[in-house]
Amino acid sequence: QVQLVESGGGLEQAGGSLRLSCTASGRTFSSLAMGWFRQAPGKEREFVAAISWFAGRTYYVDSVKGRFTISRDNAKNTVYLQMNSLKPEDTAVYYCAASFLNIPTTDRQYDYWGQGTQVTVSS
Repeated sequence: QVQLVESGGGLEQAGGSLRLSCTASGRTFSSLAMGWFRQAPGKEREFVAAISWFAGRTYYVDSVKGRFTISRDNAKNTVYLQMNSLKPEDTAVYYCAASFLNIPTTDRQYDYWGQGTQVTVSS
């Protein structure tokens, strides 16, 4: 079993930055691929970014490429999502997820989920 706890959300102006963190416990973190998803009001949950278990590969949805960076610190059992040049359309609840697969990009490929953290970007 893996427990995931997100932090770092909040209110930010357009063009600003936020860094989300997700700390895992309960299983060997370094053997899990990690991902970030988001869900805006009235919309389906959307894949944002993923990082492989060995931290060599990353993948992003087109809408965040060049603005968001996913990274991980296996010594701290933590994955990060650095979000720069934020836009109002980035407003959503952001979820951290863990998977036994390599670079999973759909929510059905993930086995564990955090509770989510709200990100609100004002124009």
